[in-house]
Amino acid sequence: MLVTIAVTFLLIIFGLLIPTVFSIYTFYCILGDFKGAPYVPTTQKVAKEILDQASLKKGQTFIELGSGDSRVTRLAVQQFGVNGIGYDINLPLVYYARLLSRMRHLKNISFQRANFFSVDLTQADVIFCFLLPKTLQRLADKFNQECPPGTQIISHGFKIAGMESKLTHTTPAANSFPPIIMRYNKHPYD
Repeated sequence: MLVTIAVTFLLIIFGLLIPTVFSIYTFYCILGDFKGAPYVPTTQKVAKEILDQASLKKGQTFIELGSGDSRVTRLAVQQFGVNGIGYDINLPLVYYARLLSRMRHLKNISFQRANFFSVDLTQADVIFCFLLPKTLQRLADKFNQECPPGTQIISHGFKIAGMESKLTHTTPAANSFPPIIMRYNKHPYD
């Protein structure tokens, strides 16, 4: 009797629960691909390089679009004292980011499941994104319309078409794909 219960329990776990969780995660990965970018995390080393050069200040609002597990946002909050917000459409990754932040006892940080094309950027001081060029091009109008003067937009790896005049800094990054970091600054008189 006990063996039957154990076998039934294992069948439920391995035959139903794990495939269901995997299917949900796969669905959100595919959805993310269609909505803007696949989940490709920035390494800790590259994230630290980017943030070190960003001149972040305590209390700034740091937004990560397509945040995945939000490692860049967590690092920014932890090392620079910014208020971090990560937006991603992938629900399992949002929950994972929340879990990791709670485990590290981080304050002033939140993660939301949202399509980054519909989030409010008017309070952003710094925006970080590691997105595909086509997605960045679609975001350029949103950046120009919503970002207050002085907002720093950091695009890891790809130029933002249509915002070349706002480029203030390009930095080669060691062991990064692709090996550049673009930083844009929206000026009040552009």
